[in-house]
Amino acid sequence: MAPTSFHWWRTETHRGTPVVVKMENPNNWSMVELEGPSEDNFLNDGVSKGRDRDKNAKQLTWVLLLKAHRAAGCITSIAPATFFLASAVRRRLSSGRTDTEKTIPMCNEREVYQQSIGAVCNLNWPKSKILIQVLDDSDDPTTQLMIKDEVHKWKNEGANIVYRHRVIRDGYKAGNLKSAMSCSYVKDYEFVAIFDADFQPTPDFLRKTVPHFKDNEELGLVQARWSFVNKDENLLTRLQHVNLAFHFEVEQQVNGIFFNFFGFNGTAGVWRIKALEDSGGWLERTTVEDMDIAVRAHLHGWKMIFLNDVECQCELPESYEAYRKQQHRWHSGPMQLFRLCLPDIIKSKISIWKKANMIFLFFLLRKLILPFYSFTLFCIILPMTMFVPEATLPPWVVCYIPATMSFLNILPSPKSFPFIVPYLLFENTMSVTKFNAMVSGLFQLGSAYEWVVTKKSGRSSDGDLVALMDDDDLNKKERKTHNRIYTKELMLAFLLLTASARSLLSAQGIHFYFLLFQGLSFLLVGFDLIGQQIST
Repeated sequence: MAPTSFHWWRTETHRGTPVVVKMENPNNWSMVELEGPSEDNFLNDGVSKGRDRDKNAKQLTWVLLLKAHRAAGCITSIAPATFFLASAVRRRLSSGRTDTEKTIPMCNEREVYQQSIGAVCNLNWPKSKILIQVLDDSDDPTTQLMIKDEVHKWKNEGANIVYRHRVIRDGYKAGNLKSAMSCSYVKDYEFVAIFDADFQPTPDFLRKTVPHFKDNEELGLVQARWSFVNKDENLLTRLQHVNLAFHFEVEQQVNGIFFNFFGFNGTAGVWRIKALEDSGGWLERTTVEDMDIAVRAHLHGWKMIFLNDVECQCELPESYEAYRKQQHRWHSGPMQLFRLCLPDIIKSKISIWKKANMIFLFFLLRKLILPFYSFTLFCIILPMTMFVPEATLPPWVVCYIPATMSFLNILPSPKSFPFIVPYLLFENTMSVTKFNAMVSGLFQLGSAYEWVVTKKSGRSSDGDLVALMDDDDLNKKERKTHNRIYTKELMLAFLLLTASARSLLSAQGIHFYFLLFQGLSFLLVGFDLIGQQIST
């Protein structure tokens, strides 16, 4: 199921037929089921001014950490998003009016549609000034009916909510958002907030984000950070949390402060609609439409703000298969985008310093150099040197750089320090998937356009863990799980374990321990023994 989104504030009532047919040419048409919104009166409520972001010593510390991290060539890659909930917030700043629309895109995600729609409908905002737009891209008739029934339930409770379903589902998430933004009533609104399907904004989300746009006409995006309801569920979610904590605490904050640019996370952010339109709108040319629109907006001069103290709750993938598919998309998409937008970056009017940041630090270092470095050095070159007596690698390459990289990444989440060694080993193991994704995206291979909706469990809070356990007990006779076999990981496990034995015979102790534990890490992943197994 896709993301939940905020409803638009409107200044007038729109009426229309329940079916909309869109035709660009005789051979390209689409039909949309549209349930019209009810009439509403709009209040003239003002929005209090947003709080200024703290620029304290902690942020300066993370700045230094990021620079050290980059010097080592070890910036982690961005983790995030799937079919999602989109929402829009409309405010007339000059008159003090705030009109908001919430949009919720979904695609076959029956586990999360209730909590997503409920979270959006319960936002602390005048009910008469919110329009909730549910964009259902599901191709499963049962799921469609369930979502539609949920929409009717909230409508009967007084929510101003609309259900839309695309018959032709072109463009995945970008196509769904593009379809929603083409609605006639969008021209009356000023802001749109976007959420992934499993994201649940707190009731005060709009009151913490929208006021930042006041008296700042150059501001195009306000991005909130993510929090995770299942970060302690298993080893896989704990290791993901290390990566994402560093991404938000360091990368997003530092880039936002010093370069005024960071990659939009595709969810939990509020856009000024004028910025989206000025930048070309949602495009379907890559699988990372969120990064695409952020890059184009930055090149057009729009500013961005990251709010580390505003959190939006969501889920982490609990199975390796789901995480692997997610990471493939998140690493192939940026390489697709890099090929497409490099000429625009070079020709843009932004400063040379900002161009260098986007090309070398944002794209090349994090998305190309890091996967290549980890995969070739630790998975290929190091084990092969064990079979060539003349070839040697100094200890600082094998030990000190990886240890420093892991230490810097884990600092923003100090409770994860016991997992520093598993984190290092797992990141090297994931370099196989990331390297393959990077190559497919860079050379436009078929898998670069693969899009699989990340599997959700539908947890709205930590308390849901108990309920899910009870549900598993009730259905354990009907549900079976199985482990997948990952051939590439098993082949590398064999190479690394063989190299570790060769290292032991050659009395290269430090290499032996690294190769042994790295080989075991590949073995565990190859047999799908990390994270939750797949249900059948």
